[in-house]
Amino acid sequence: MTAIVLQARIDSTRLPGKALLNIEDKPILFHVMEALNHVKADDRILACSEDSLSAFEPIAAECGFKIFAGPKEDVLERYCQVIRKYSINRVIRATGDNPFVFADAAEAINSEAVSLNADYAGYLNLPYGAGVESVAASALLLAAKDANAFEREHVCPHLYNNPAKFKVHRPEAPEQWRFPDIRLTIDTQEDFERAKDLYDLLKNESQRYNGDIIIKKYLEIFH
Repeated sequence: MTAIVLQARIDSTRLPGKALLNIEDKPILFHVMEALNHVKADDRILACSEDSLSAFEPIAAECGFKIFAGPKEDVLERYCQVIRKYSINRVIRATGDNPFVFADAAEAINSEAVSLNADYAGYLNLPYGAGVESVAASALLLAAKDANAFEREHVCPHLYNNPAKFKVHRPEAPEQWRFPDIRLTIDTQEDFERAKDLYDLLKNESQRYNGDIIIKKYLEIFH
């Protein structure tokens, strides 16, 4: 079974409470899940920190995501707990500060990962905040045995930093999505203001979860 597992937490140093900040009367976290609902998967789980559970439960329910609360700092262990609970074979890993994730790119990299039987797959040089990672659940469980504190917080570095141990697929993003200088994540107040402007341009686009459309609209207003 392939599951989208979205990690999120309620606190943030640079932009406090950012997951609950509103764009068009909906929290950022809602917009992330709405985008991920356009990615094919067998299941969808919001894997949050324990102190985020009560605030996130209604948002997850509205978006059709299951919710699971686990360790706050050891995010790799949080993923492992989700894998065991839901009997997942492959994880499409996403993060809660990326409301403009490319649904088409997510499906493409996951398809490549499955075809290659890769332990880890992720495109290089997508816009920052546009991508996901496709990871074999068995590889995450194995990584948890040896990962250091940094790797546990960031989940996947132990995999792609150990290509002799894991089968790693990190190709350049397809040319139409290869805009590494574009910033789509939300981590600062400046990011948030930019996101509101971009969402306003995209909200009436029928294909607003596809990378080509997002890049086109971004370049219209910021370049």
